[in-house]
Amino acid sequence: MWKDYSIGFLRKNRASSLSVLAAAFISALFLSLLCSLSYNLWKYEIESITLEEGSWQGRISGTFNESIVSAIQNFANVKTVQINTGLSDEEHFVIDICFQNMRTIYQDLPLIAEHLGVDSNSVSYHELLLSRYLIQDPQDTDPPLLMFFYLAVLFIVSASLILIIHNAFAVSMRARLHQLGILSSIGATPGQIRTCLVQEAAVLCILPILSGTFAGIVLSFGTLQLINALASGIPGRHEAVFAYHPILFVITILSIILTVYVSAWLPARKLSKLTPLAAIQNIGETHLKKRKKSPFLSRIFGVEGELAGATIKAQKKALRTSTLSLTLSFLGFTLMLCFFTLSGISTNHTYFERYQNAWDIMVTVKDTNIENFEKTEEILQLNHAESVIYQKAAAQCAVPEASISDDLHRLGGLESLAGNVARTSEGVYSVQAPIIIMDDNGFKEYCKKIGIKPEKTGCIVLNRIWDSINSNFRYKEYVPFLTAEQNTILLQNMEQTQNTVEIPVLAYTQEPPVLREEYENYTLVQFIPLSTWRQIEKVIGNTEPDTYIRILAENSRELSALNVLETEAADIMEGNYTFEIENRIQEKIDNDTMLNGYKLIIGALCVLLAIIGIASIFSYTLKFIQQRKREFARYMSIGMTPESMKKMFCIEALVIAGRPVLITLPLTLLFVGFMVTASYLNPMEFLKAAPIMPIVIFILVIFGFVALAYYIGGRKIMKCNLIEALQRDHIL
Repeated sequence: MWKDYSIGFLRKNRASSLSVLAAAFISALFLSLLCSLSYNLWKYEIESITLEEGSWQGRISGTFNESIVSAIQNFANVKTVQINTGLSDEEHFVIDICFQNMRTIYQDLPLIAEHLGVDSNSVSYHELLLSRYLIQDPQDTDPPLLMFFYLAVLFIVSASLILIIHNAFAVSMRARLHQLGILSSIGATPGQIRTCLVQEAAVLCILPILSGTFAGIVLSFGTLQLINALASGIPGRHEAVFAYHPILFVITILSIILTVYVSAWLPARKLSKLTPLAAIQNIGETHLKKRKKSPFLSRIFGVEGELAGATIKAQKKALRTSTLSLTLSFLGFTLMLCFFTLSGISTNHTYFERYQNAWDIMVTVKDTNIENFEKTEEILQLNHAESVIYQKAAAQCAVPEASISDDLHRLGGLESLAGNVARTSEGVYSVQAPIIIMDDNGFKEYCKKIGIKPEKTGCIVLNRIWDSINSNFRYKEYVPFLTAEQNTILLQNMEQTQNTVEIPVLAYTQEPPVLREEYENYTLVQFIPLSTWRQIEKVIGNTEPDTYIRILAENSRELSALNVLETEAADIMEGNYTFEIENRIQEKIDNDTMLNGYKLIIGALCVLLAIIGIASIFSYTLKFIQQRKREFARYMSIGMTPESMKKMFCIEALVIAGRPVLITLPLTLLFVGFMVTASYLNPMEFLKAAPIMPIVIFILVIFGFVALAYYIGGRKIMKCNLIEALQRDHIL
């Protein structure tokens, strides 16, 4: 019986069935596409980090015996251990460790280091890789929130997709409450009715859910191939390989099936709380339990505004799902646009604008010390270019408290800015002193630039410290670190602090040489010529393995000119050294290409969000009007004109479309305000680049489609036989 009843209902109400079919298919398609794309983008990010920086999760460095590898391997949670040959030498080993369970790395690695007698400063974590797995340092008071933001947007969009199905069922089932009440009055139990509704839902949705899910997978594959095609010209980029995890399929299917089941079960649950007579009396019209006025609408629009407000209030529960769906879609749309706008501004600040006059060609000579580099003269003789060859080393220096500048004392001393710093009982600070070893010619040019006489022996101290009290990291202000009265500075070996060397200070300056370097905030950076480094190398040591060549074009900065410089530099290095070479203009072009690819993806996601919200509101609005034929027939019977009904439609459309906008815009403003404040950007910079037009277009589309739904529904109501509508018990 129930099978025949369900089949009969589906055949006679094809429009209602098609709306549920479409909602299930669209939701399954977009949810599958969204999950699959998100998974593949996350996987590609992991692959990129692994290729560039390695797959290690934790790292221990120091002077060990090779037997330490087997000792570390014996720890329970350790998966793999290997010596990093690229960073190790005969005395100093760097050991890369991977764990079975990465989430305990911040507890396990310190215990391993303690067991081996290794200082905590010799332990490091692959924070970028770990952050992609949502693993954060528990001691970090300011963890990165990028992945959490992506997941939050993904959750918002997924919830909106699921609500589309729920909304389609809610509208359809609500219209059948009267009919189900009749069945209940002749003996049908809530369990039987629930079984009937669930089997109808299964018949309607099983094929759309499966086909939509597989279609989403196919679209995801096609999108990834399109991204590969657009980014094929970017050098150094590895191709994205499509992957699909079975868990994604399970999550997608279970989410939609659960939504369908709950959506079909809710009307039966509601019916079980009603008496058959109450259910039969429910003819699908909207009634307020307690009469409430709409003073705002009535004052502006008169009687029509009062009626529209009463109808919307009576349907607030029914509208809740639709409004929530559109609000979530609009919120995801605006948050995503604003986030990537802020990200683009930040990238320009920290990279392209910062280094546009610092370098044009950068050559990284792998595993080569600057004193062993034999092509210095050829590099320095490149036509129409200024070149500097340099290498970096680590050291520390002893700074007496009396040498601290008055400006730093007024700020509360070194501790107030740098936090915990090593300090002896004699009042001497131990401060990190990174060393930049420059070729002699580059050092002479730097000396001339700051107005001092070049010397073969000595150093130039970058005498500044970030005033973090009165400035932020975006717009840093500096004060002098030292009083500039010391004629010499005492440098110490980082690991063996008893090994020291005292070198003359040629000058104190706050102007560093033009290099592609970012110096740490609370250090005393030393710039020294190669000739001085040869004298202290055996004492200080701790050089980084690579040598860098900064080439700055003197005349043309066009891509063609830089390509010539790049070719000449590559010809000099070819066959002699392992090297990487970067072209600033080409990098800018490649970055723009990647950004355009990102914009394409983001644009597609934004269109997806728009479709999600519009589909939900359109589906609900159209059915909402169709179920109110009896209500409008009664209005016509007491003298309401077609023009008044049209005005009432317009008011309802304005409220239904405007409510999600009024909810979303304040939330977006709060988010933008928080992000601008957290990133210390000038608000005017964001306002100049704010995605106002896409948001305005989205708002106009929302109003347009709601108006279209009301127009279509209104035309059907005006064409129907209103006398017949008044005479009938109910209209499905």
